[in-house]
Amino acid sequence: MVVAQVFATHLANAQGQLDEYIRQGIASNQSIKQQGFILEKNIHALGEAKSMFLPSVTFSTAYTKAGGGRTIDFPTGDLLNGVYATLNQLTSTDAFPQLKNERILLNPDNFYDAKFRTSMPILNAELTYNKRIKSQQVDLQKTEVLLYKRELVKEIKTAYYNYLKAANAVRIYQTFLQLVLEGERVNKKLYGNDKINRTAVIRSENEVSKINASLTTAGKNEESARYYFNFLLNRPLTDSILVDEIVNLPAQDLLQNSDVNGREELVKLGISKEINQNLNGLAKSYIIPKVGTYIDLGSQAFDWKFNQNSRYYFLGVSLEWNVFSSGKNNYRIKQTMADKQAIITQTDYVQQQLLTELKVRQAAMQSAVAQYQAAQSQIKTSQTYYNDVAKLYKEGMAIYIELLDAQNQWVDAQLQANIALFDTWASYTAIERANASFNIP
Repeated sequence: MVVAQVFATHLANAQGQLDEYIRQGIASNQSIKQQGFILEKNIHALGEAKSMFLPSVTFSTAYTKAGGGRTIDFPTGDLLNGVYATLNQLTSTDAFPQLKNERILLNPDNFYDAKFRTSMPILNAELTYNKRIKSQQVDLQKTEVLLYKRELVKEIKTAYYNYLKAANAVRIYQTFLQLVLEGERVNKKLYGNDKINRTAVIRSENEVSKINASLTTAGKNEESARYYFNFLLNRPLTDSILVDEIVNLPAQDLLQNSDVNGREELVKLGISKEINQNLNGLAKSYIIPKVGTYIDLGSQAFDWKFNQNSRYYFLGVSLEWNVFSSGKNNYRIKQTMADKQAIITQTDYVQQQLLTELKVRQAAMQSAVAQYQAAQSQIKTSQTYYNDVAKLYKEGMAIYIELLDAQNQWVDAQLQANIALFDTWASYTAIERANASFNIP
């Protein structure tokens, strides 16, 4: 039996099944969906920040009904009644009536004011920095989504190789079971012909029981591996798994790669540093005055009148400049400077940590490759040894214990090679995660 051969379950081998499962896993993962919603929220926040540079129009109206309060006395009668009396005498008419002095209420009574106000900022550094920060927060969340995807890809690939390892172990034990069953049959026949003693029969029966127990354990391991893999894909745990045929070691090109700059953790810290720079600029923006403009188009009059005289426009430009704030802005600037140093220190630490992780993963893969190569050599040696002992046993020149020893060595070599093969692929996956070299679909 060739150790590296991987058997498909239920259906024939399908090339590219792992890539398809990765796409399914990313599409169905609930954590990634949650991060996607947060990204959508940040995109809307950026849209809101951009809209603050555009004109805004509001409508407002007010109506007042007043009585009492301050008044102004206007002597209308004292000023005009003498003149009106003289005019009446000259014209011999009553065309000019006598007037009373007026008392005018200062509070407007039965008065309305309705207007549309259009306003737009002309110069506002706070809005500029706010837009930059919101844009970088979108980039930060995109990186967070990519980080979740990359970790999920690692988990899916590792679970996939563990399943293949468990499934192939089952096939090895099944093949070996047929071998020991055949040995049990031959021994019973030889014992019936008085060619061997009962010890060989008992030993062969025990060997069958041992392999059955190992086969049961391997089957449970395969079942558990299938459950976990399906869990990662968010599908029924008992679903069957189509697998690719993996017969070779992965490429070893990543063993010499020491670049971790593509890791999302470092990208996030880089974006955080840029956000901090804009927060620093935002804190310093108080020295730049805010300039805006507005125009009111409306109508105001008494008794709800609306005509040419009631309509009006009002245009204005505003300027606001923070002259003194008791050092509040300087404290904000110092906070952003402290955050900057913290981010720089964290970046150096994380970069060294990720580089160490990469070196450890590369060493693990090198060890797995060496184990696989040694196991392959052991397979050839043990198979040759088994064939020789089996031939001697059939000729009566070897005892059954020697045959069992040869069988066990052969099977152990196959199992070790199977483990080493997929441990190598799992180590390769860990390196892909450590240097972010896998292209996320």
